[in-house]
Amino acid sequence: MKRIGKDYFVIAEYIDIRFGAILQKHKPTTTCTKINKSKMASMAMPEDVLMNEALIRDLEAVAKDTAVLLGVLMRTKETPNSSEVVCFAPFSLFPSPLPKVLFDQALAVQTNFNRLVDMISQDSKFLQEALASTIKVDDFTARLFNIYRHILQEGCSQPIAVGLNRSDYMLDRGTDGNTTLKQIEINTIAASFGGLSSRTPAVHRHILKVAGRLEERKMILDNNPAAGLAKALALAWKLYGSDRAVVMFLVEDCQINIYDHRYVENELWNRNIPVVRRRFEDVCKTGLLDQDKRLFVDGQEVALVYFRNGYMPQNYTEQSWEARLMMERSLAVKCPDIGTHLAGTKKVQQELARPGVLEKFFPDDPEAVAQMRATFAGLYTLDEGEEGDKTVAMALANPDQYVLKPQREGGGNNIYGADICQVLSGEKGSSDRTAYILMDKVHPQPVYNYLLRSGYPLKLSTCLSELGIFGAYVRQGTNMLLNECPGHLLRTKSSEYSDGGVAAGVAVLDNPILI
Repeated sequence: MKRIGKDYFVIAEYIDIRFGAILQKHKPTTTCTKINKSKMASMAMPEDVLMNEALIRDLEAVAKDTAVLLGVLMRTKETPNSSEVVCFAPFSLFPSPLPKVLFDQALAVQTNFNRLVDMISQDSKFLQEALASTIKVDDFTARLFNIYRHILQEGCSQPIAVGLNRSDYMLDRGTDGNTTLKQIEINTIAASFGGLSSRTPAVHRHILKVAGRLEERKMILDNNPAAGLAKALALAWKLYGSDRAVVMFLVEDCQINIYDHRYVENELWNRNIPVVRRRFEDVCKTGLLDQDKRLFVDGQEVALVYFRNGYMPQNYTEQSWEARLMMERSLAVKCPDIGTHLAGTKKVQQELARPGVLEKFFPDDPEAVAQMRATFAGLYTLDEGEEGDKTVAMALANPDQYVLKPQREGGGNNIYGADICQVLSGEKGSSDRTAYILMDKVHPQPVYNYLLRSGYPLKLSTCLSELGIFGAYVRQGTNMLLNECPGHLLRTKSSEYSDGGVAAGVAVLDNPILI
């Protein structure tokens, strides 16, 4: 197994915990630095374990080999479309502590968020009003919305809807010492790591066994999002009604994260559901609709398009936009369809936090409203007018208390600290500011852990974690046939590097130990 250290930067981008990286390349070593208890960080393991350099060095070798043996893998930057050379996906040496009550809260609210996303996707009036200012200044969102408008005018060809989303949270430690669950975003397209996170529990269980931490080993949760995500896709495929039709994974040109896909793909093959992998380019060249709007690619009828691509502007050429419209117009089930894609925009997230908005979607379910609203961080509009002007003034006065978020997915897009002042000062009187929303910055409690990254030294780091909860639903017409929470994802990044208050680090796969 060849290690390629410089590949790790690209791998970290896929892990996508939305923080930049400021790293220097070193020869791999193990460093146990003294724990600074004044930082008020908790520990993934007792101090005598974390500071045992010989044990950590042995566990590092065991951990990397175990990850490879159990399939926690990624391709490399040099050969992103070949499996001749692969590397372990970055992950934490130990699982990280997480309050059980907050984990349970995130699980309990997920099916309500599934329902909310599905209702938003069908509410054209709400989407048009929510995104009215954004589409004037953000070309990418405008192009998506143009497709949505086209489908509204032509009429939806397919009554089956399938949603695979992930709601991401961080734990906010307030000034009163209490810790609360705060939603960062909902990913409604290409929500990743349902596959690899199905394998990481076994990796951490083996590490803890070797370390002699048998009680902690018992606390690693079972987790198999891949099976639950595939279950929803399989139901949608069955409802389509053709055994010959395929599930098409629409994938990126550079497929570094292919093994995350493969776990879901193989779950479908185990159900005797045929799967093909195609790029936008393939759909452009060979895709067509017949007189009944059935979608064919390379001569094969497509029952379901599963988008693992198409969430960033750079994913599209003019031909790709035409292909996206053709797929949306088709009889094939889309995961997600264009309305569900738009439901995951940051502007929609901000609009949902307004008083009374959730009640419009759940008029007879105040408990669901309360559950969801309890997870919201402060979210503020930057639309033109008095309300937006107040938001700008608030951000400029205390930039370190906020995050400026554009309508983008894929990581590395958020703006922090002094950079907020630079952006908003330049656009203070401009409509361009409506391309963003402002959110309260979350202040999680750090945890000491080791992060395994190819080509970088293993050292004790103060870390911050982000919890993702997967959601899966299938609707046919007005009937919700499946609404589940198939699993979770924990990602952890180093908080060691910072610049002007902006946390900078690299995220890795992790598992929670509930406390």
